Amino acid sequence: MFSSRKPRKPLSELEHLVMDVIWERKTATAEDVRLDLAERHPMKESTARTILKRLEEKGYVDHGTEGRTNVYRGIDAPQSVAARAVRQIIERFCGGSVEQLLVGMVNDDVVDEQELQRLAQRIARRKEK
Repeated sequence: MFSSRKPRKPLSELEHLVMDVIWERKTATAEDVRLDLAERHPMKESTARTILKRLEEKGYVDHGTEGRTNVYRGIDAPQSVAARAVRQIIERFCGGSVEQLLVGMVNDDVVDEQELQRLAQRIARRKEK
């Protein structure tokens, strides 16, 4: 049912903060990350480099070099990363059934009436194609 692509390890809270910086900036160095997160999560540049290396090992970012500085960029858009995370949830908790996930979201009032109507319209348009 889903892609055979190997699932990535999930992001820790700090890794997610770093990814937010990269997604917002498009590219970032360890120093960029350190400065952008200084108020929310102070860290040394070496810590930022370690986190970026870990994100690269997990497959979320890659890097090029400018002089002697590594410049990182996200491999996928945040929406793609979110979609893969949802696929993992569906596989793990719903036996691979998107319907089970959606029914659970409706039953727990995660999805409201307007969202259901928009979703129904998108499904109808998709069927027409």
